[in-house]
Order: sequence, then structure tokens, then C-alpha cells
Amino acid sequence: MSSEEPQWRKVHSITGVIPRSRHGHRAVAIRELIVVFGGGNEGIAEDLHVYNTVSKQWFLPAVRGDIPPGCAAHGLVCEGTRILVFGGMVEYGKYTSSLYELQANRWLWKKLKPKAPKNGLPPCPRIGHSFTLLGNRCYVFGGLSNVSEDPNGNVPRYMDDFYELELQSVSGTRGWSIPETKGGGPTARESHTAVAYAGLGSPKLFIFGGMQGHRLDDLWQLDLNTMMWSMPDTSGSMPLPRSLHSASVIGNKMFVFGGWIPVPESEKQNAAGIKWICTNSLSVLNLDTMSWQNLGPEYDDIGSQLHKSQIDTQNASRPKARAGHCTAAVGSRLYIWSGRDSYHKNLNYQVCCKDLWYLETDRPSSADAVMLIKSTVSMLHVAWRPLSAADCYLLQIQPDSVSSAGNEQQAKQADSTATDGESKGTQDFQSSQSVSECNTAEQETTSLQDVSPVKSSNSQVDPQEEQHAAEKTAHQNSEEALWFDVGVFKTLFSEVLYYYLPAEHHQVTLSSRSSITKESYTQRKLPGPQDYQDREKKELTPGQRYRFRVAGINCLGQGDFSPVSEFKTCQHGFPGAPSAVRITKANDLVYITWEAPPSPSGRILEYSMYMAVKKSRSSSSEGPGQLAFIRIYRGTKMSCTVSSNQLDNAHLDCSASSRPALVFRIAAKNEQGYGPATQIRWIQDPFKVRAGSKTDVCAADDPDAADSSS
Repeated sequence: MSSEEPQWRKVHSITGVIPRSRHGHRAVAIRELIVVFGGGNEGIAEDLHVYNTVSKQWFLPAVRGDIPPGCAAHGLVCEGTRILVFGGMVEYGKYTSSLYELQANRWLWKKLKPKAPKNGLPPCPRIGHSFTLLGNRCYVFGGLSNVSEDPNGNVPRYMDDFYELELQSVSGTRGWSIPETKGGGPTARESHTAVAYAGLGSPKLFIFGGMQGHRLDDLWQLDLNTMMWSMPDTSGSMPLPRSLHSASVIGNKMFVFGGWIPVPESEKQNAAGIKWICTNSLSVLNLDTMSWQNLGPEYDDIGSQLHKSQIDTQNASRPKARAGHCTAAVGSRLYIWSGRDSYHKNLNYQVCCKDLWYLETDRPSSADAVMLIKSTVSMLHVAWRPLSAADCYLLQIQPDSVSSAGNEQQAKQADSTATDGESKGTQDFQSSQSVSECNTAEQETTSLQDVSPVKSSNSQVDPQEEQHAAEKTAHQNSEEALWFDVGVFKTLFSEVLYYYLPAEHHQVTLSSRSSITKESYTQRKLPGPQDYQDREKKELTPGQRYRFRVAGINCLGQGDFSPVSEFKTCQHGFPGAPSAVRITKANDLVYITWEAPPSPSGRILEYSMYMAVKKSRSSSSEGPGQLAFIRIYRGTKMSCTVSSNQLDNAHLDCSASSRPALVFRIAAKNEQGYGPATQIRWIQDPFKVRAGSKTDVCAADDPDAADSSS
């Protein structure tokens, strides 16, 4: 973090099925979703809750399968879109050692029965243990067991045992093992934290704090290559002893928040016998340099805590003290939800916090390329993917000085046709295209696959080979040309009719606006419509090519701009691009529907649908980024069916997204000819791809793409 003051933000305007507050729960992140399971407060919670950080909506997925009972103080990890739950308390004094797997892309639970280790017994039922994932292995350390034979009794025992659980690909486990470690290791404990880090040097497991009759403040590391335990030398101010805190890794830093800490000596006279109190302190450990940094005070005085419990915290600048909360890192944001409220604990109440906060740790990451939703003669409707750490987005545009060249020639040959089965189906398309984003709020709350079932690509289809050299030169020169602001948006789209010319005293170039530092950003207000009130507008013109780029902005500054996308307004007389494309799958068939172009410019005579296919050896001269298409439909209906035989020949594109996708294109034709094409990327489940899809897995372009678990 570049600031001494932590940048906390409270989340307001939450909708959906909001879970009741609790403590002892756990959370993991899958892309923009936070999955929360377990915990207790007036009974142990059983439901699985999901929070969408983009739509700010809670929802209850329709889970099925071997649904586990509710539990608290358990272990929860996430590998790709599968979640593993181990151990925990199922009722007072009754602990479990069960292992469950949730395939979150289908919301399917499955109880796993891993093999026992060859050199010992499997882990016993426990709570307050750590359960940490690195690669395809989970690590269990410590916890609290109940050694009483009386089902109504509770005789706790702190543990220091260490287990490794090897996962199988896609689903299931290979079994437990008890690794042979050296160097002693941490003492027995529970309610500690453990994180894995595979940065500089060998991968390591870090264990901090916990409880063993008293709170602990020791830091241990396990080198997972040598299996050697050690206590690393650290610099800076180490946090106070604590338990029921949280620790999360973002980048190369471990963020430690909250938990129970001892009452300082200076406050004991005000503590009325209280020995422990919650904290809302935030400490950061750089895992490369092993240096601690405390951001803010470790505690509020006792009188202040009791006072704060009686006042409105709506305008608080940081979360109040708590323990037993959950955290999840979504991109560079660290989310914190619920947990036990220690203010009321001091009054002999057990009350849990009901708030959701996030910590901003960095500027937004670089955005994905801008996508085109719709094109008309005077408007380009563009959209972009959300960034997990962006509050708003700066959209910029750059007109292409040579894009109008050849428009007349394009119009004359736009009616050329392609024969079914040919390797390229591009001559029916004009050089601009639009992209459909088939993603509704209802779909987001039913399946992970529906979070982004169709994503768009921005590769251009231009049949005019004679323009290629000139356009390539113009694109290279665009780095030196002016970029103009379209505006700053909190939405993920804009219907661009015009852009703003820079004020005379505020020339905007690539070098001056490629990145805004935190220092310059904090000296001015969040950019908004007020920045453009006195600026001259320039309207879009027909048949013109425009370049777009977008960057995210948050309280720490502006992120890097996205790669440049190029789109073109329609020419008079030609139809626009088909819109509202929807893709559904039933059995072995894929159904694609669409709506007529918003601007047909006459009667639509037919539609043509193309699919990207695997390249033959004869087409190996084509560049790796060029897709080969065949026409799979031609007709007047606004729907078509793709058979399993056609899908077997589909190319799985991994070039424009971390998630593999099938690529389709569709264009409409009127009396003048074919208009711009809508290009659709249909996102595929990476686990199904890894399990043996017959489609091309992009081995030549990205050997690891099919195994990605984004």
C-alpha cells in the first residue's frame, strides 16, 4: 500500500437475501463473487450465501447433492470453482472431521472420503484449525479437539498436528498424508491464521498467532520444498498477541485484521476486570522483505469502545473492532463481513456486526479491451468488463484519420457471399463489428457459468486487404495522437454520440493521462460530469473508425488503460449489427437467438452465422491471432441450432480472455448488402474443458489456458 492511512470503504445499498450476522464463518472468492458458509449466532447457520461485489447483491444459490450440515470454526478453501470444507463445530461440543466439496459452477455438493495416511491416523474432529491451499494441496494445522467420551461434556485439547491433502484434478482427492517436517514447528493452538505464499524463492506456509490458554504473537514459516519450520526474522512493529483474527494475502503482502488482543497495562484500571478486548487494527507483513507495518492504532481505549457501541457508525471511517469475522480478497480489494462485536461483549451481550467493508490496497488493474454492443451511423454503444477495484471508469476515444478511405469500395462489394464449409467466412462482413453481452441479473444469481456466459471479443473483420498497411501504420502512429475523453462513468457501458475536445489549458495525450498517481489524484475531486461542463463536443460521423480505451479509477488513483479497440460507425443504407444475442444449451444442441438490427436501413433479406473452427494444416500460414470461420447458418429466421458434430470442430479461443470461449459471428443483409457483424464469445467452463472437451484447447497459443481456474 502506498498510504500510511488504510483506505477503508463501507458498502451501502446492499440488496438480495442478506444473511444474518454471525461469527466463526468462513468466506472464499470466485472471481467477483464472495461465497460465505457456516458460522453461528443463536444457532449454527446452514445456508450457503453468495455476494456479488459488482451488483452489490446477496443471493442464495439452489444447492443440491450431499449438502453438509451447518458448521462453525471450520476450514474453507477454493481451487478454481470448487470449494472444500473441512471440520468444524456442528453443535455445541460436537466437532466433525468430514470433508465436503462444492462444485460451484453447478452448486453441487459432494461428500468426500479421502484415504487415510499410510503413516498414521486421519485428522480427528476439530475446530479452530487452519486449512490452507497452495497448488493442488491443502494443509491442515492444529485446532481444538474434544477428548471427552461424554456426548454432553467438553474437554478441550489443543493440537499441533500437521496434515497434507492432495487434490485430484477437476474433483475429489488422492488422500491424506502426514509430512515429515524438521525444525520443531509451532506449538499447539487454535484460532490462528495460516496463509500460503509462492513469491520469491520456495513456496511457504505462514502461521501467525492463535490461542493456547493465552493469546500468541509468534510467526512461523514452513518451507514447502524442504519441509523445514522456522521463525523468520522480521523488522518493524509486530502486532500484539491475538486470536480469531483474519489474515489474507494480496500480492506480496499479508493483511492481518481484528481479533482478540490483551488489554494494555495502561487501560487495565478502566477495564473493570476485562482481560481481553477486540481490535480493529490492521497490520501488513511484506512477505518478500519480512517487514511489518501497523496501519492505525492497535486498540481504542475501553471507555471509547463502550461509548461507540451506543452511537451510529454509519459515517465511520473504518470497521469497528471485531473477532471471528470472515475476509475474502477480490482482486486487490479485501472484503470483511460480520464477526463478533466486542463492544457489546463487554456488556455481557453476544452481538455480531452487520456491516460489510472493503479495504482498497491498490489502483485498479488494467482493464480488458472495450466491447461494442451496437453500431449506428452516429452512435457506438460500447461496454467494458468490471474491474474488482474500480469505483468508476474513464472512457477515451481517438478518431482514425484514414478510416473513411475505401468506404465506397466496401459498399460495392459488401454483398459478396461465402460458401458453406469454406475456411474463411469474413468477406460478408464490414470492417466494424458489434458485440453482445448476454448477462442478466437473474442469470448472475443462478449459476457461476451465468456470471458471464457470453463475453465479447474485439478482433476486427476487414475484407479490404489493400487497406491493411495504411491502417497498421495509422495504428502505430495513434500512440502519438490525441485521446479525447468520452466521460467518466459508474456504469459498465456508454452510448457514445460525441466526445469532448480538450480545453486549451488541458491538452490530453497518452503520456500525460496514461496513469494518474495517488498524489495527483487525491488533490482533486472524483472526476465526473462537472469536469466537462464547459468543454466543446464533437459528434461521431458515419462510416468513421474510432479507437477506444478505458481505465478504472478508485481512491488510490487511476489504473492503466485497456488495450485499444477499434469500431466503426455504420454507413448510410447498410443494416446495423444484430443485437441481443442469447445462447442456451440443451442436451447436445446449442441454440442461438438474436434480434433484428436496431437500424435495419430497409428490409432485412437474410442473416449469416459463422463459427470459429480449428485451423487445418493448409491454413498454417495464418497468424496465431487470426481465427478461421465457417458459415453454419444462412436464412431469414432469427435463430439457429448448432449440432454436436459442428461443436466438435469448434476452435476454443483463449487469446482474449483468461477464460476459454467459443466464438460466433452474425451479420444482417439488406438490399445494399451485409452490415457489421456481431461477434460473441461464449465462455466455457474451464473444468469441463480440462476434463476432456473435444474442442481445440489452444495448446499452441497458451498451453496452460485450458487448465486455468479463473
